[in-house]
Amino acid sequence: MELESLNWTLVIDTFLLLLIGIGPKIALVPFLEATKQMPQATQRRVLRKMLTTAATVALLLLILGGLLTRLLHFSPGALGVASGAILFIIAVTMVLGRSDSNHDNSPSAEDSDPMRIAVFPLAVPYLLNPAGIVVLVTTSAEAASVGVFAVVLGILILVLALDVVVFRWAVQVSGHLDASRMLVTEKVFGFLLAALGVQLALSGLADVGAIHLTGH
Repeated sequence: MELESLNWTLVIDTFLLLLIGIGPKIALVPFLEATKQMPQATQRRVLRKMLTTAATVALLLLILGGLLTRLLHFSPGALGVASGAILFIIAVTMVLGRSDSNHDNSPSAEDSDPMRIAVFPLAVPYLLNPAGIVVLVTTSAEAASVGVFAVVLGILILVLALDVVVFRWAVQVSGHLDASRMLVTEKVFGFLLAALGVQLALSGLADVGAIHLTGH
């Protein structure tokens, strides 16, 4: 993602990456699974905690991400490799992991504090996942102008507003959602996320000079 100047390609690419990186799709099924036995009032509390935690961390990364890269001495390329690997693991879990055999290990209202579940794993790494972290930290470190930074901030706010709408709707209709259809869409989306994880890792390796990508 080029951050030197404002253009429609930057806007569209950033929106799509943040829609994946802090949008509702990855976190929706885990949220519904983790809260399905909770009273609706508790579901709403978990939702508020999840959204506020993810939004707060995202804003901090956007503001301080560049400083963190300098203090911790890692490059955006290294972050891309690490984030790509973690996103790939999350994607594999989406495709293969949340089966009946794993439900005993999944967070539930019966064996975990709902507010802790809201922070981990729902807020991070499901809602704010590695793809979003890469976009936010890279923008913080490499944005060439205040305008670019402001556009990414505006897109982030738009995606967070979409999260609020989608998750509030999900709480209202959770009892009527078709679990099998949601599971199928999660598996398909998991394959796409696996490809994105590989691409993040490859782009990171190219950024640090370890490999050469044609057209990179």
